[in-house]
Amino acid sequence: MATNDAPGGPGQLAGEVDTDAGARGAIYALLAAAFDQPDEELYRAIDTGAFREEVAALVDRTGLDVDVPDFETDDDYEKLCARYNDLFVIGFSEVVDATDGTMAHEEPPVSLYESSHRPEVSWNDVNLDLARAYEYFGCQVDQDKRDNHDHLQLQLEFMGYLCRREAAVDPDVAAARLDFHDRHLRVIGESVADALAAEPGTEFYGDLGEFLDDFTAADVEDLAARREGGGSA
Repeated sequence: MATNDAPGGPGQLAGEVDTDAGARGAIYALLAAAFDQPDEELYRAIDTGAFREEVAALVDRTGLDVDVPDFETDDDYEKLCARYNDLFVIGFSEVVDATDGTMAHEEPPVSLYESSHRPEVSWNDVNLDLARAYEYFGCQVDQDKRDNHDHLQLQLEFMGYLCRREAAVDPDVAAARLDFHDRHLRVIGESVADALAAEPGTEFYGDLGEFLDDFTAADVEDLAARREGGGSA
């Protein structure tokens, strides 16, 4: 996701990650990267435990009471990529008639698109509402990727950006974060976690879904409590 910030503006807030909101933003950025097709750098971080260590250190800075899973894998890099594709991209195929090679194919069991989890709402309504939210805060979908606005990774990147903006220049963005959770991120986050929990052999991605659900729920609870207590949310 691209932003329209000038150099030194809210889009460049690496120095703010030691704050509560900044640490939350860094966690959302890590989650966004982890729900992308895995590269070798991410695999090494998972395999060595560095991914978990970084998440745990950031959670400690947030003040949120969230358990950090093991985030372990017995997969090699190629198998982790295959597991990601089976769960989120390609789905599963099997031969049902060996005599003529007839195949049966199932869609990926876990969709990363919010509209797939909300049959009561049209695809257009979900994506239009997200496009307006991104545009309001000067963000747009990276034209090189051209993915739909309702993809989980984009929503996590956007929430990370809002957290960094809250940490640096605008505490009132906390209210917008709570609204975005209620309208979108908690909706897809909880549904993706449930879908992963229902699948066997999810390994690292099962832990990732569990943490996504727990962390977003804790973030919402804290934001709501601050609003009820007269805070910036």
